[in-house]
Amino acid sequence: MDWMEAVLNEWIWRADLWLPPGTGWEDMEVDPEQGHIPRPRDLTYSVPLTLAFIACRCVFERVVAVPLSRLLGVKDRVRVRAVANPKLEAYYKHNSRQPSEVSNLSKQCGLSQRKIQTWFRHRRNQDRPTNTTKFCEATWRFVFYLLSFIVGLSSLIKTPWFWDSRECWKGYPKQPVADAHYWYYMLELGFYLSLLLCVSVDVKRKDFREQVIHHIATIFLIGFSYCSNYVRVGTLVMLVHDSSDFFLESAKMLHYAELTCICDTLFVIFAVVFLFTRLVVFPFRVVHSTLIVSLDFFEPFFGYYFFNALLLVLQALHIFWAYLILRMVYKFAFAGKVEKDERSDEESEEEDEQELEDEGDGGNWELSKDSINTKLAILANNCVLNNLTSQRSINSRLPKAR
Repeated sequence: MDWMEAVLNEWIWRADLWLPPGTGWEDMEVDPEQGHIPRPRDLTYSVPLTLAFIACRCVFERVVAVPLSRLLGVKDRVRVRAVANPKLEAYYKHNSRQPSEVSNLSKQCGLSQRKIQTWFRHRRNQDRPTNTTKFCEATWRFVFYLLSFIVGLSSLIKTPWFWDSRECWKGYPKQPVADAHYWYYMLELGFYLSLLLCVSVDVKRKDFREQVIHHIATIFLIGFSYCSNYVRVGTLVMLVHDSSDFFLESAKMLHYAELTCICDTLFVIFAVVFLFTRLVVFPFRVVHSTLIVSLDFFEPFFGYYFFNALLLVLQALHIFWAYLILRMVYKFAFAGKVEKDERSDEESEEEDEQELEDEGDGGNWELSKDSINTKLAILANNCVLNNLTSQRSINSRLPKAR
């Protein structure tokens, strides 16, 4: 371990990269009674915390979230299970979930192409997460974000840099870190590491890539800001993010429980808090402090540019999500309700189970014919407007047609 630390100190944790010019790691010593100066080795404590979060989540979802979902009446859709077929199962797992070789599969299995497509539709629906699964995930995040926000606010509200951003930089980098802020950092880092490790098994959403980028940027931001003792401004960044997330997760919980009125109310609150904190407080208070105000206390260096680059990546993601949220607010204002989460689950949309069966089945042909006739009647009705607009030209040609 000593040789590894020596290599890291020589190539990565170089003082000239991460500290202002003229400052070394040996200069960052303070009175132990005032607190301690962050060291890169402190980040290793986040690894057992990450594993602890994953274990706690498994227990929490089974012991707390699942019973709560039943209490709130969360219902899972009954799905038709695909009939066991080894050849189709192998193709589904190793090739594609959307078959492009339907005719070849039909010959290999002795089934019609329509039955092959139906099998894959049922198989895809089997793998889609249930409402209970999504409810448990939202509940776990809601509990963490709520507790994290309460702990962060209570530890910061009495600090001078909570009210005055210039206090973030006075005496930098020789700023002692209180135990409360140290554990606030370690818990946030451990939680986001657990989210990144579990991202492949969690519910996939349309912004899956953006979520991965967000988790990675957040982890780098927390780790780097701690090592370079950007702890004061870092705690403000974490608090800003936690302030709206628990509203979103609680709205998701109530959405899966079909408590529409309360869900819509919480979503509106979330939208207001998100837009204010991420598009006003974050750029004009936090980013402005790190980009502009900090230069009154030290000269720019590599760590300064690296830290601000990560903050700007987060701000770009904030703008992307704000666009999705404003679309939802627009739908809510004009439709009277939130029609669909713009960040909805990529794999959660059920495919229609009532597809027409194979045309070769004699008993189902009459049902298919009735369904087709019904659809043609609907199509004809939808064309009434076009018929009316061209009525004069039709009437003029009617005698000739007769």
